[in-house]
Amino acid sequence: MKKICTFAFVLISSIAFAQPQKVVADKIIAQVGNKIILRSDIFNAINDYKRQGQESSLPPNPECAFLEGQLIQKALVLQAERDSLPVSEDEIDAALDNQIRGFIREYGSQQILEEVAGKTIYQIKEDFRQVFKERKLADAMRAKITENIKITPNEVKAFYDKIPKDSLAYYESELELLQIIAIPKSNGSVDEYVMKQLYDYKKQVESGAKRFEQLAKLYTDDPGSKETGGQYSINRNDKSWDPTFFATCFKLKEGQISNVIKSKFGYHIIQLVSRSGDDAVVRHILKIPAITDEEIKLSTNKLDTVKALLLRKDVNFGDALNRYSDDENSKNNGGLVMSRDGGSSITIDQLDKEMVLLIKKMKPGNYSSPQVYTDERGQKKVRLIYFKNRTEPHRENLKDDYNKLSIRAVEEKKQMKLETWFKEHIPTYYITIDREFKDCKSVTEWLKFAVKN
Repeated sequence: MKKICTFAFVLISSIAFAQPQKVVADKIIAQVGNKIILRSDIFNAINDYKRQGQESSLPPNPECAFLEGQLIQKALVLQAERDSLPVSEDEIDAALDNQIRGFIREYGSQQILEEVAGKTIYQIKEDFRQVFKERKLADAMRAKITENIKITPNEVKAFYDKIPKDSLAYYESELELLQIIAIPKSNGSVDEYVMKQLYDYKKQVESGAKRFEQLAKLYTDDPGSKETGGQYSINRNDKSWDPTFFATCFKLKEGQISNVIKSKFGYHIIQLVSRSGDDAVVRHILKIPAITDEEIKLSTNKLDTVKALLLRKDVNFGDALNRYSDDENSKNNGGLVMSRDGGSSITIDQLDKEMVLLIKKMKPGNYSSPQVYTDERGQKKVRLIYFKNRTEPHRENLKDDYNKLSIRAVEEKKQMKLETWFKEHIPTYYITIDREFKDCKSVTEWLKFAVKN
């Protein structure tokens, strides 16, 4: 039972049409209660790992690890059903929608996805519904088993003390940086010029002189959709889109082009290509009004004033962020410059070159001068950086890394709880395992109680 946290909760959700090597011969290779496991479940999942370039992460005898994962998942699902744990259809639908959006991004459009699958989006969702329901039930049961697990400082210390000293992690220097971002506003005459351009593009398409996708490839300022002719696949339940852009998409009729709208990114015209229920395919052309040196200077002066307020302690950083930042994402995370894994500390190699130069001579507690930079969308902005903290390169220890150690200690405690739970419950289930897997050491505990066949 040592691989519970590694492969126990693998979701066997590979799409048949996405597999270059589909297992043809199939049979039931294991059963827990009334839950069956097919040979194809195991080997198609292994093939998917390889197809996605994750072959190096597969353990020796991967079929044994994946079988263990499925035995564990089936047992959890069975127990969740016995305990009548609630899993709503809304939860399942939301998970399905997220998965379908991922497939659409992978294949480029809903139309291509349906062509490759040989099925409609609705049919694909229904094919996956039971798989997603089982995953939700297994997750709910696992959460129930471990819900009361807590950790004390003494337990964290005991966890740390038993780590061999030569196995302690080595951490590079990490920085905790906060930022306030000012976004220069274009002047009215530039905005009018951009809107006139977009209305001209709209007129060209509606007159038949040009195709929308041709103009998007030539003129859009959105690098994420330039090569696809401005095309995106969207879903009504996805709240990550700009509200004005999103609302406009779902007001259009197929083929219709919107009037010019303004979003937080700039000005757009949008064409609805197709719609099916909550799913839609749209094209857009984005134009970002040019920012002059004068507007940049206004934003720089604004952040100079903010810095002076902070240095005089007339305002604290949190209040300054809420009052003066123009960037909603930054406001929502407290101004943190986030690491790639979403952490609050970041290594210097994850910073852009301009920020590296900006903080080069700064120390914890310092505020930078306002810096003009260009974001990933090509938009010019100005930022003020607060250098909150820096850790020195060090070997893992209780003082500097208590939070990281406590998280790992909790996970170990949960692991032990799960192992104990399974040892108690495995004998209570009807279990069969095909003799093909009789030499799998990872399922030894299951084999002890399996019906001989």
